[in-house]
Amino acid sequence: MKFTLVWIATVTAILLVVAIIIMRKKMPVGPRIPEALEQGKLLPEFSAKDEAGNTVRSSDLRGKPAVLMFVRGNWCPFCTRQVAGLTTRYKEIIGLGASLIFVTPKPLETTRRVADFFKVEFEFWLDASVEAAESLGLIFPGGVPADHAEEYGEDTVWPTAIIVDKDGIIRYSKLARFIFDRPNPDVLLKELQKI
Repeated sequence: MKFTLVWIATVTAILLVVAIIIMRKKMPVGPRIPEALEQGKLLPEFSAKDEAGNTVRSSDLRGKPAVLMFVRGNWCPFCTRQVAGLTTRYKEIIGLGASLIFVTPKPLETTRRVADFFKVEFEFWLDASVEAAESLGLIFPGGVPADHAEEYGEDTVWPTAIIVDKDGIIRYSKLARFIFDRPNPDVLLKELQKI
């Protein structure tokens, strides 16, 4: 009996490892972080819309640190989990005087519902045409699953986290190598505390 359970557990573990390897080989791999977004560089100028429809610019962030999260949208379970994870560190991030901003292709209303559900006041910037993402080298062409493409379009962004200091200098940047690869909220908090 004991041998059988060990054998079943071993076979299950091997099958799980094989499945993960196959899944990773078939999954698109993100590019390296674009040169313009490397640590130590000034955050490039880009614009988006805030929730009121006003134009906002990356240069508007100067004066205090900011955590920018480029997310694919609320249809993405990994993005939803990322928002949920950041709620655990939200007060600490804001307590350090930083802004926490999610840049999303669309739509703001449904993305806002996720934040409202977790009772946090994230800022959301809309990059509806993904022009900002494209100008920064973060575009993921054809990255929206077919069953969501009609509502959300075909192109989206590679999930990316950027921390800038009060002068707009990038102090941390991470682009997801796989769509499920997101920075741990504790890592973002630690990086922010270094500023």
